[in-house]
Amino acid sequence: MKLLTVNTGLPRPSAHTDGPGGLTGIDKRPAPGPVEVRDPGPKGTGGSGVAGDAVCDLRHHGGSDQAVYAFAREELDAWERELGGRTLANGSFGENFTTQGLDVSNARIGERWQVGGELVLEVTSGRVPCRTFAGHLGEKGWVRRFTQEAVTGAYLRVIRPGVVRSGDPIEIVHRPDHEVTAALQFRAVTTERTLLPALLAAGEALHPEALRKAREYTAAQG
Repeated sequence: MKLLTVNTGLPRPSAHTDGPGGLTGIDKRPAPGPVEVRDPGPKGTGGSGVAGDAVCDLRHHGGSDQAVYAFAREELDAWERELGGRTLANGSFGENFTTQGLDVSNARIGERWQVGGELVLEVTSGRVPCRTFAGHLGEKGWVRRFTQEAVTGAYLRVIRPGVVRSGDPIEIVHRPDHEVTAALQFRAVTTERTLLPALLAAGEALHPEALRKAREYTAAQG
C-alpha cells in the first residue's frame, strides 16, 4: 500500500460554486516535493490539512475532521472505464492523497494509517458530492451517479502531523472491531437513513456531523 501522489489545489474561479469570491480549490495537481500535513483547526476557520492546498468555502469543506481527502487510484481507473475511457489524472476527484493498494471507501471509521515515517491519519467519513464537484468533472448527472455508486473515498483527521511525499508507504496501524466503513457512513447520511443507528458503533471517531445525525435519528425512533 502506498501514496501515489500528494495533490494540492490553488484557488481558481468557478461558475459552479457559491463560495466566497466564486473560487474553488478542487482542481488539484500532484505536488513535486515533500508536503507538510497537520491539523488545520476547527471547521469554519480551518482549511486543508495539506500545506499549499486551498479550501475556499470553509462553510462546507476543510477543518480538523476533513483535513485530508483520500481516493484510490483503482477507483479512478474504474471510473475511467465507466466514463468511456476518459482520462482521470491523480487529483481529478479533488483528493489530496491518491492511493494504491488500499480499499479507501471500505476503510473503517476510526481506522488509522501511518503515511511515511511520521504522519498518522484517522478515517472520519465518506465524501458527499456537491455541485462544485459535478461542475469540475462536467459529467451529466454526476452527483446522482457518484451517490448511487457509493464509492466515496475517505476524509481523515490528523492524529500526528508529518511530512509526506509521493511514493511513501501506507500502513494500517489500527483497525477498529466494528464494521462501520466510510461507504456505509455515506449511505446512511444520503440514501439509506435507516442505517444511521449502525453508525453509533464507531463512536467519537465518527465525523461529528454524522454522529449528531445518527444520535438524533436513533432518539426519534424511540
